[in-house]
Amino acid sequence: MIHHAASRLSPILGATAIAWALAALPAAADTLFTATSDGFVGSVDASAAAQGTPAVAGSKAVVSGEGLVPGQEITLMRGTTVLNPEGPLVVDAEGKFSFEVEIDAEALTGLQPIVVIGEKPAAATVAELKISPVVPLSGAETYAITSEKVTRGLYQVIYSPANDAVFVTSAVGRPPVKESTVTRIDPATLAVVAQVNPPAAPARDDGSDGGVFAAYGVAVDDTNGNVWVTNTRQNTIAVYAQADLALVKQFEPGAVQHSRDVVVDEANGRAYASATGTGNIEVFDTKTLEQLEPIVIKSGKRGGEFSAMSLDLDPKGGKLVTVSIATDEAALVDLATGEVKVVPLPGARAASGVAYDPVEGLIFVTSQATDNLLIVKAEDGTVLHDVETGAGALNVAFEPVSRTAFVANRGSGTITVVDTSGKIVANLDSGSLPNQLRADGKGNVWAVNKSRGEDDPDGDRIWKIAPAAAGN
Repeated sequence: MIHHAASRLSPILGATAIAWALAALPAAADTLFTATSDGFVGSVDASAAAQGTPAVAGSKAVVSGEGLVPGQEITLMRGTTVLNPEGPLVVDAEGKFSFEVEIDAEALTGLQPIVVIGEKPAAATVAELKISPVVPLSGAETYAITSEKVTRGLYQVIYSPANDAVFVTSAVGRPPVKESTVTRIDPATLAVVAQVNPPAAPARDDGSDGGVFAAYGVAVDDTNGNVWVTNTRQNTIAVYAQADLALVKQFEPGAVQHSRDVVVDEANGRAYASATGTGNIEVFDTKTLEQLEPIVIKSGKRGGEFSAMSLDLDPKGGKLVTVSIATDEAALVDLATGEVKVVPLPGARAASGVAYDPVEGLIFVTSQATDNLLIVKAEDGTVLHDVETGAGALNVAFEPVSRTAFVANRGSGTITVVDTSGKIVANLDSGSLPNQLRADGKGNVWAVNKSRGEDDPDGDRIWKIAPAAAGN
């Protein structure tokens, strides 16, 4: 890859280099409007220089492009500051360029726009560099935290009150996924009690191996003694018996488009599964195991398509809540009347996690692109609090006993505890890549994380976070 001859680090908020920018304009005296590519060709990304870590103040970032026009000259700007003041970067023969940028210690968090200006041919685009917050660890002494290794590829966790058991799902790699489990865990010892591998899935469209019906989302139905799991890769869902993890029913591929979360309303005998990429929440009868008519959520944004992600359920109040990753909206469904209320989420990007507090009527939303937790008034969509929790805020669970929200920050490896007033009351180390978490209604929160490789001692673990006074 060809870099500019002087690829020294440039401060992102350093001294303005307008003089160089003017000097870099086309030398031809007849026009400033040189040949263009009629739109930017290729893509440009801005991210942390150290792979697998967030970009934060005082660290380094890399702006890189691919698929560009070989020989094209690139200038990078943040506001009026040229980030490569010693001359343009020249795109190499493979259509690539790369430039390292120093983020100064005073840099503010958020999605920072990097303007990418091309010449020979002329074009421009904007790459967003996300500078994530650094939230200090705190409050661990107020919890009794235990953790154990389980198996590779942990994805979600749920506690069964009736059977005093914890169930986790796991799936390793990308399609065709060949390694997946549904596991039952003893909540007292965190030891594996039972484990099953899902059955083989049908061949893929090209005739190649379809792997297995890998398990991702998970919910329990204590009334019927079942565990429901989503098979995201096969766009469907499955039901297992809690007692021995025997397969009760495997729904055919296509039942739930890119199935993500599943929750069970035992009082009304219904299971709900989010169909990511669509506004559908698919509905199932938990007794007959029949698929019913879906709940369809329409975006309130002009031209927008709601894309359902996480789900949370208030069984007593008959409310189902979800969030859209595509349009940054939340939806509250009244299961008795079928009414769907969609509220916008200003200050959110790539919203993925959601939780609901029926006592105060609050919706909690986490967003990966903006590293934050929004606390929203469900009644009218008012954003009450916007809390920076850490890099890659992925999922959230509301713990009703302490009345706090627990946020899994995948990028920073932490779980942040926030009260309903928006105050951070703890920020806990949770190993590598915390993925999902759920409250059990007894004051405890269960969480799982993923690993950075087979030999990662801090990944593929289940965590029990209990009040220190109780320790159970």
